[in-house]
Order: sequence, then structure tokens, then C-alpha cells
Amino acid sequence: MSEKPASPLTEKTISSAMEDYLKAIFELGENNIKTQDLADALEVSAASVTGMLKKLSELKLVSYEKYYGVSLTLAGRNIALETLRHHRLIETYLMQALGYAWHEVHEEAEKLEHYISEDFEQRIADMLGNPTHDPHGDPIPALDGSMPASKGNPLPEFSPGQTVEITRITNQEGDVLRYLAEHNLVPGETVKVVAIAPFNGPVTLEKNGENLAISLELARQIHGQEKHN
Repeated sequence: MSEKPASPLTEKTISSAMEDYLKAIFELGENNIKTQDLADALEVSAASVTGMLKKLSELKLVSYEKYYGVSLTLAGRNIALETLRHHRLIETYLMQALGYAWHEVHEEAEKLEHYISEDFEQRIADMLGNPTHDPHGDPIPALDGSMPASKGNPLPEFSPGQTVEITRITNQEGDVLRYLAEHNLVPGETVKVVAIAPFNGPVTLEKNGENLAISLELARQIHGQEKHN
């Protein structure tokens, strides 16, 4: 990214698993991330997380203190952003160039993100016109390390009666994405917030003249911005 890691790291030094950890820490907020939150995100044991964080700390990629959480160093942040850039560019390429469905690209990108060269990454970006967001609406880090702004807010933050253009889906699970695609709840589409039930009740949306009730949890994973007529 904009600056290279300070320590003399090589490709052999940084494993795919390490890149996954750094990316996950970044996506969880970068700083003071609790061990259990990281374990939940990566679906591994807390003991495994502790062991990996010690290795990353020795490489000066994270700042880790037991019981106080973990934070990315500048070097670790650069690697996290580069991995994330690979991932989201690959997702976009798989959909636009190879015809993958949007619920299929996440798992493929998870495998490929660790192995493409910087030249291949740039060729993908050039071919796609240097996109700023992937098919799910997630921002793609730029070459200089800057992150495009995330567009919109979760649907429950809007009031009944507001018309919202969907901008981002934060849940990458295949079953969820298939469900959303079936109901055309994808970035670029418009919905009207009809009602938000109290006590964690469902959120009712209107799409093409029909009402659809979804859980509050799912509604929080759909972001949008108000659309004015």
C-alpha cells in the first residue's frame, strides 16, 4: 500500500493464515479487538487466536497485550489493506468477467486473495475501471492505502415512510445472499421502509408494491441511503 512494512518481512514469513488474521482485525475495527471477538469472526478457538497473536506481535504486525486486546501496527494495517484489496477486486472480477453469482464469489476470493501478484491485481483493477466498491457494496482499498467511504446506514436507522436505495450488504453468507437476491434486495435497488416493530421485531419493507418482513438482524446488515424523488 502507501508504505511498506517496517520489518524485513518476506512472502514466506507471512502465511495465508496471518493475512486472514490481519484482515479480520481490520474489519473488526483495527484497535483494541478482543480475543474472543476475533475467534468468533474466524471460527477458531481462543487458544488458537492467542498463539497467532503472539507470532504476529513478534513480527511487529500487531500490538498485543493479554486481556487488553489487539491492535494493528502500521505494517500490519498495510498487509490487511492489501489482502482486502485483493479479495474485493477478485469478487468484482469473478462477477463481472466470469459470470459468478454474488453468493459464490466470497469463498472463491478467500482462496485466491493470498496468491495473486501485484501486477495481476493491477491488471484486474484496470480491466474493471478501478472500482471503488465490490458487488456487495464493500469499499475497495485504493493503492495508496486510502479507503473509500462506506455509503449509507443500516435500514433500522431509517424511519417508516422513507424510501431507501440499497448500497451495501455486510453479510457474506451464501444462504443470506441467495435470499436477498431472490427478493431483489441488492445494491442499487430501492425499497420503502414500511414499519419497524418494537422489541426486536421484524422490519417491513415495500418492494415493487409488495410487503416483505425481514428480521431486525438481517435489516441491520442491509445498508442504504435515502432516495429523494
